Amino acid sequence: MAPRLPLLLLALVAAAVAVPQASAAVGSIDLGSESRKNCHRGRRGNRVLSEVTAGDGTVSKGAGLIDQVTRRPGQDGGLARGSMDRQDKDTGFRQQSSSEGSSLEIIPKQTSAKLLVENPQKENTDGKSKHMALPDTRVRNIKDQLIKAKVYLGLGAIRANPQYLRDLRQRIREVQKVLGDASKDSDLPKNANEKVKALEQTLIKGKQTQDDCSVVVKKLRAMLHSAEEQLHAQKKQTVFLTQLAAKTLPKGLHCLPLRLANEYFSLEPGQQQFPNHEKLANPKLYHYALFSDNILATAVVVNSTVLNAKNPSHHVFHIVTDRLNYAPMRMWFLSNPPGKATIEVQNIDEFTWLNDSYSPVLKQLGSQSMIDYYFRAQRANSDSNLKYRNPKYLSMLNHLRFYLPEIYPKLDKMVFLDDDVVVKKDITGLWSIDMKGKVNGAVETCGESFHRFDRYLNFSNPVIVKNFDPHACGWAFGMNVFDLVEWRRQNITKIYHSWQTLNEDRLLWKLGTLPPGLITFWNKTFPLDRSWHVLGLGYNPHVSSRDLEHAAVIHYNGNMKPWLEIGLPKFRSYWSKYLDYDQPFLRECNINP
Repeated sequence: MAPRLPLLLLALVAAAVAVPQASAAVGSIDLGSESRKNCHRGRRGNRVLSEVTAGDGTVSKGAGLIDQVTRRPGQDGGLARGSMDRQDKDTGFRQQSSSEGSSLEIIPKQTSAKLLVENPQKENTDGKSKHMALPDTRVRNIKDQLIKAKVYLGLGAIRANPQYLRDLRQRIREVQKVLGDASKDSDLPKNANEKVKALEQTLIKGKQTQDDCSVVVKKLRAMLHSAEEQLHAQKKQTVFLTQLAAKTLPKGLHCLPLRLANEYFSLEPGQQQFPNHEKLANPKLYHYALFSDNILATAVVVNSTVLNAKNPSHHVFHIVTDRLNYAPMRMWFLSNPPGKATIEVQNIDEFTWLNDSYSPVLKQLGSQSMIDYYFRAQRANSDSNLKYRNPKYLSMLNHLRFYLPEIYPKLDKMVFLDDDVVVKKDITGLWSIDMKGKVNGAVETCGESFHRFDRYLNFSNPVIVKNFDPHACGWAFGMNVFDLVEWRRQNITKIYHSWQTLNEDRLLWKLGTLPPGLITFWNKTFPLDRSWHVLGLGYNPHVSSRDLEHAAVIHYNGNMKPWLEIGLPKFRSYWSKYLDYDQPFLRECNINP
């Protein structure tokens, strides 16, 4: 996560909440003569920064100047914009949302009670002007005074007075020391009030020195601009680090295949074979396709499916991996057989029929122009989206799902599973669903607008506009049931190839398998009930617990995979429960839940 920025600074402008009872006391934020008069007089108004309720119940008074900068009267309690923006139109600041403004560090003296109490319906019964204070008022007060002091430090009139400048810096250091890491009033030391009062007195002296409101306005805006720039940079850094963490292999997952490979090659040839070969081509059984180079993730998918199956001996798992993970993957399932289920592990490099003369996508993925476009950030024509800097986008394993009939020519129906899913229930009911001539059974994801076709395809291209509806509902890969008989009859692979050829210059869509999937299976997808496949556990911490309870398959799509440290803790147990962490290979590689 990005380091916390001084949210008060970002909320200074948003802090202006107009109060009807005191609106007459403050003039418009006009930086002309009237505003300077008010500034010079130290006029009392609806103060945000200078008039606060201290811990002992007294009201501290500072410069009314910043109050006028950050507040304007209004009928709707709106933000202080109008005349400030008119006075300095060359400033490009935009105020933060009201959610940020809600973290105000100070309680305005006459703020309406409905802003300060939990229950807006509650009213005073004694007719007096009373309100409930926000929690941890003293901490908020201290933080506010520090912000105001830093504003004063940058003012020319203040800097021209060396003695005052030294005093102010000393008071700031003292207050910062007593504040420390305190987040609530009870964390503050006993001498906190004394140090804060000393700072407030110093600020009062500074107010008498500085009487030009326009200078303070410019300083405040400069500070806001600086804070916004920092926030933007930190957000960008957060995105980069999240993407980096998502594609970085943890030490344990690097160690595991090495240990397994060493063990595998020490076996006799006869010990390297899986049993039940006769089941691999039996169309009456339940067949699963799983393409992955992640051994641990694959193990969880297989274990969760088998443990929740009613008849595990009827389930067959067809795993395809790459050359580097072929031996380790076989060794894992040889040493950890999934009960009575059948396992097959294949090496994608042994599919000699899958070459660049047959598959246009294989030819494109291996081209230097494709590699440059997505992985050479310094090139002018490279893609700036960090999510594409992921090796999976150039892996043929990611596209192997479009060749199921070619890989398994004797099978009629298969369920495709991604390696970041967990099966929570028996899913053999998928094989009995009548898909009404459709090829792909999938859960639709158009509950959100960003899951419609126009978010995946380039609708500025006439080829896309002519053939597809931008508002059509998208669907999810990860748990799909494929009718391979209909696939062959409708020649789906040929359709896939034709679209991949058209997209050689990446003008129809960018990398990934979902966009070509949406195109290839256009009008050929049967919508499954949403309980079959619940998504979002890799990015959304607010997935409904009710949805999780009723889900047959849960999907950790997103960057926060459960085997990574950045995985969402609240969902990790659904995944880790299907691993035996006492297994020798996991212990040797220090892989823990």
